[in-house]
Amino acid sequence: MWSFETEPEYQQKLDWVRAFVREKIEPIDCLFHQDQTYVVDNQSLRAIMKPLMAEVREQGLWACHLPKALGGSGYGQVPLALLNEILGRSWFAPTIFGTAAPDTGNSEILAHFGTEAQKREYLQPLLDGDIVSCYAMTEPQGGGDPKQFTTRAVRQPDGSWRLTGRKWYASNARWAKFLIVFAITDPDVPVYQGASLFVIPAERAGVRILRNVGTTFDLPGTGSEGYIEFDGVPLTDADLLGKEGEAFRIAQFRLGGGRVHHAMRSVAQAGKAFDMMCERALSRFTQGSQLSEKQMVQEMIADAWMEIEQFRLFVLRTAWKIDKYNDYKRVKEDISAAKTLASRVVVNTVTKAMKIHGALGISNEMPFGDMLFRGFVMGTADGPDAVHKVVIAKQILRKYQPSNDLFPTEHLVKGVGAAMDRYAAELALPGDKSPWIDYVKQLRAEGHANAL
Repeated sequence: MWSFETEPEYQQKLDWVRAFVREKIEPIDCLFHQDQTYVVDNQSLRAIMKPLMAEVREQGLWACHLPKALGGSGYGQVPLALLNEILGRSWFAPTIFGTAAPDTGNSEILAHFGTEAQKREYLQPLLDGDIVSCYAMTEPQGGGDPKQFTTRAVRQPDGSWRLTGRKWYASNARWAKFLIVFAITDPDVPVYQGASLFVIPAERAGVRILRNVGTTFDLPGTGSEGYIEFDGVPLTDADLLGKEGEAFRIAQFRLGGGRVHHAMRSVAQAGKAFDMMCERALSRFTQGSQLSEKQMVQEMIADAWMEIEQFRLFVLRTAWKIDKYNDYKRVKEDISAAKTLASRVVVNTVTKAMKIHGALGISNEMPFGDMLFRGFVMGTADGPDAVHKVVIAKQILRKYQPSNDLFPTEHLVKGVGAAMDRYAAELALPGDKSPWIDYVKQLRAEGHANAL
């Protein structure tokens, strides 16, 4: 039986997190640009964040996505979803709770596929919050389509590798201590068997950031997304993450849960915009009454609330399915749908909130512009919505079979004829009946039975 109640002990933790985020973390959003959360040498910000991180650890809520053996809480996807629903209210909360992307996904795959040496050098400092990492997959000429990737790691006669190519929009590259790089290692087999992951220290010879790319409203050169060149970077098998040719298997392990977490953080962003919308509707008096009394405003509030609630329940059900089946492949369409809906719900809700705030809503004195754009970003990050919709459709269609007849299964003439044959005795009794029965009888009497 699926319960809609959270265990009392965990609910107490969520209540603590909710108050902690609102009172101590959300104010940080007003003081620093969100990208600064990844800058470990920002002494001012770290002086604020370090004590908060310590409080999170004391509550046993640090890096909850990891198993207990690695210092996490070992929570399933449903508890993690409920936690991320709160953390999503602040740009800095995920870092303070040890769950910031891409570090969460990188720590997970290091924990499960990394060697002992890789764990010592990279994983433990990452878990301690002392460093940040980068995941470099997409490329300028092909985006996220691995069939278009040209970054190659070529085996040398002495058994080492040389990595050559360019990666585009690699998150946090400018601040990362190490990069996890997706490279083609065997171009003669399908890409799903011919790609490998390498863990590379950022200072390794041949690694060069060509430029730092921002999002739309960032100043030139200040962004957190790196355009990186790998110019004959020397590698060995010790730099492989997992085995050669396992990049896709490892990457899918990394992405599944992360997309659910992003979706619940989107619930939080939409919820925050909704809170501001409702407060404004009750506070603003115009044209003889409060905004909250205008039917158009009421409609926007009702539509936003319904959309957020539907989305929230869908994401939680997806998390529940992951916990139940312990198989991301079995929940592929749900994960893709949650990721796609995230952008739509945030954009729709923030747009309504902006309209209800009027000129103030589109000014830079409210956070809506950044929230709106981040909603659009969700439609591209971790795979564009169009790709996820293709995944959804393919997964859904596999559950159906084509009709071998000339007419569809639910064709009325055919259906009525079959139902008449099944219930012939009952239809002989008195009582009103569908006019379709007489019509089909007439067709049969006229010798059109083969056309039914």
